Amino acid sequence: MLSNIGIPGLILVLIIALIIFGPSKLPEIGRAFGRTLTEFKSATRELVSSGDEEKEEKKSNLTAVEKTDNKAV
Repeated sequence: MLSNIGIPGLILVLIIALIIFGPSKLPEIGRAFGRTLTEFKSATRELVSSGDEEKEEKKSNLTAVEKTDNKAV
């Protein structure tokens, strides 16, 4: 969807945003958008890393169970 905008479309969107919000609010909006994007990325990384940790814990638990089962035999 956004890949079809191109440079002229992006310039048009920026001009419209400048007209609607004014030059004083535009930097604040940009900072807020940047912070939101940064928080989203860090939350995504945390979710992915916690999912990987859970998989590793399950694998280590399975290995521990297999070792105890082999000792019982």
